[in-house]
Amino acid sequence: MKKLSFLILAFIFSGSLYSQQLPQLTQFMDNNYVLNPAFAGMDDYYQVRTSIRNQWTGIADAPSTTILSIYGQQEDNVGLGGVIFNDQFGPTSRTGGAISYAYHLSLNEKIKLSLALSGGFTQFKIDKNGWNVANPNDPLTQGDVIVETVPDATFGFNFYSNDWYLGLAIPQLLTSNLNLLDDNLANALSSEQSGNLSRHIYAMGAYKFKANPKWNVEPSFLVKSVSPTPAQLDFALRAIYDKKIWFGGNYRSTGDIGALFGYSINDRYIIGYSYDILNSELADYSSGSHEFMLAIKLKTSTPKQLK
Repeated sequence: MKKLSFLILAFIFSGSLYSQQLPQLTQFMDNNYVLNPAFAGMDDYYQVRTSIRNQWTGIADAPSTTILSIYGQQEDNVGLGGVIFNDQFGPTSRTGGAISYAYHLSLNEKIKLSLALSGGFTQFKIDKNGWNVANPNDPLTQGDVIVETVPDATFGFNFYSNDWYLGLAIPQLLTSNLNLLDDNLANALSSEQSGNLSRHIYAMGAYKFKANPKWNVEPSFLVKSVSPTPAQLDFALRAIYDKKIWFGGNYRSTGDIGALFGYSINDRYIIGYSYDILNSELADYSSGSHEFMLAIKLKTSTPKQLK
């Protein structure tokens, strides 16, 4: 897998630096705040949510993601939140945190608009210890740990009502300059020693259809775009029984498909799980991707937006 580590770096540092560095979540509809800070304050209580994703199970040095967020309504028109995260991909990692402020405006009796801004930092790290143990004199492996910390910000907005939402977020708004190449890596990869983080665009939406007094059907989508790569679409459809149990599926435009399951305990504790089946050459080496979500509502009240 040392060869894989080099290929990871070659991909990361070729062309636009870190053009696709943000992780993906299959349960994006259940942890939407980490993608768009405008979700803070759309429900009239605080909640804590965590997502743990193990991607490409069976492949050493495969990506893994851990996210912890807390957010909610501070006042009638104000939402506050915060998030910390860690992504690990072979010898590279991305760790950071951010806090956010959202303001909610009533457009009419049913529709509101939420505007939000978050700010924080992101630390990128490459750990060169233990690389290519078969050839310890390789110049590429010389050195220790390369670390760079940069500021970061996200702008987002949501239009929403009781049964639907539609919004957009722009992560990595600052396009911060990033330098993760020491002389050895720069020479080995024939690359410039600095670059800029790429702005991403996330468009999200969902609608809750009431099939009968016990069953709801909820389609949702997430479109992710970052230049120069093609946009990626995630589409999910799930059935929700009595606001307690849900199941459904997810389709990604890369061809991956996933299964979604969840359970709410006493309308306070929420457990979610998803399993992705890969549609790529990696499917010969990986049994798929697993993602777990846990949530706690810190205050129980009548929700004003879909769950």
